[in-house]
Amino acid sequence: QVQLVESGGGLVQAGDSLRLSCVLSGRTFHNYYMAWFRQAPGKEREFAAAIDWSGGSTDYADSVKGRFTISRDNAKNTVYLQMNSLKPEDTAVYYCAAAPQGWASKRLRRNYTYWGQGTQVTVPS
Repeated sequence: QVQLVESGGGLVQAGDSLRLSCVLSGRTFHNYYMAWFRQAPGKEREFAAAIDWSGGSTDYADSVKGRFTISRDNAKNTVYLQMNSLKPEDTAVYYCAAAPQGWASKRLRRNYTYWGQGTQVTVPS
């Protein structure tokens, strides 16, 4: 059974930091490139960041570039999202996702095979 389990969300103040984690089980982790998406209330799920199979290449949405860092530890089957300088507009449910191929389409939701259940991040204004 394939599972992606996120953790690390919470309620923080503007300017604070959080680190999200996501563990993949049931599949060989290094065969998948990983991403984080987020969904704010009343909005569509949007791409935030992605990292390739080895961790050598990353991609970020403009809205998080310079503040968020995606990384992975293949020995722990885990992908991370370090979020710094958080803003109220970062408030959302954050989902991790896994895809076996199609790095060129990494910003597209339909490219991902597996999804986690989401973790809430709240930054009050």
